[in-house]
Amino acid sequence: MKIFISFLQSNHKHPIPAYDFWEYYIKNGIVEAGHEWVECPDIDWAAGLVPQSKNELAMWKQDAWTKTVAWLKGNPADLFLSYLYPKQIDVTAIKQIQKMGIPCVNFFCDNIREFNKPPIQFKAFDLNWVPEYKAIKLYKQAGYPHIYLPMPMWIEPAYRVHKEEANNQVTFIGSRDIQRVRLFNELVNNNPEIQLAIYGNGWLNNTSHKVINANYTLAKKILFNISFLTGNGIKGYARKMTQLKNQAIVIDTLKLKLHELISDDEYVALTSASMITLGVNRYPSYKFPLAKPDTYSRLRDIEAPMLGACYLTEWTEGIEDLYDTQNEIAVYRTGQELADQINSLQNDPERRRALRRNGQEKALRMHSIPRSLNSITKALGLQN
Repeated sequence: MKIFISFLQSNHKHPIPAYDFWEYYIKNGIVEAGHEWVECPDIDWAAGLVPQSKNELAMWKQDAWTKTVAWLKGNPADLFLSYLYPKQIDVTAIKQIQKMGIPCVNFFCDNIREFNKPPIQFKAFDLNWVPEYKAIKLYKQAGYPHIYLPMPMWIEPAYRVHKEEANNQVTFIGSRDIQRVRLFNELVNNNPEIQLAIYGNGWLNNTSHKVINANYTLAKKILFNISFLTGNGIKGYARKMTQLKNQAIVIDTLKLKLHELISDDEYVALTSASMITLGVNRYPSYKFPLAKPDTYSRLRDIEAPMLGACYLTEWTEGIEDLYDTQNEIAVYRTGQELADQINSLQNDPERRRALRRNGQEKALRMHSIPRSLNSITKALGLQN
């Protein structure tokens, strides 16, 4: 099968959150599944996410989708597979592609974080790839075609082997945010002896730097706040003001646990060989009180077990759909439960070995891109 992909490919480094790994994962997953990926080389898909004016975005959309439709007319594909935000989507172009007999599927991984209901643009797709359990009801209520599948994660075959522990660390790798700071502050304040090691962007710089935008005029500020109030309500606005005034500061005990950024190879080694590797599924949001954050399963919940980690992650709805939380991964719900689970695992090397073995087997067998693609093509009736 020939699959045309629009998965944030770009030949440039844009000032937006990390995105280039998605292209790497999906291309390799497609090949492993026995299919062929194709793309229009003249399109910078990530450029559609760069902050820009309405006119600039409209010009980008016209260019990207005109090229896409023209390319597919000359190079027919069996499936159009994308990772597109609503503002990137041209519904008319999607319909043109569908008229060529090419079904269109869109993956989106931040439904719960970004939306109260699926954007109207997503209705145009033949199928929406939804990785968050909590988002299923949103798509059902909207009546949009969807399929619930894991995050698309692919790792090198060389990493799909059992690894023994190489250190006594409790390792977390991920960028700093207010919810993670609050969680880890609580953990080390009550349990300073825990050998926690944290790596990632922002942790060693505890100062908040405000970016001044010369084009952020009073009129734009008013429009932004009106838009924010419409999307988040008065309570959301009040929470925003509270959080801006009370940014979580890393306590001194936690500062001792912070480390420099690491390379990709170090990332793999630490994830797979640490005594315990942590996942955090809470996230910053003005929709929820700071002390009662929402959660959803993240990409790390697939990646860490695939790499053979002894994985301890934050419980969220649907995590039991992915794993046996006694025998394949371990979970916690609160800061105290996190400490208790760490202490329990530290004292139980047999269970740690079992979690490594069972979690890796489950993730590689059930949560792979080839398996997800098989489910998608079956749902679309593309299998012979």
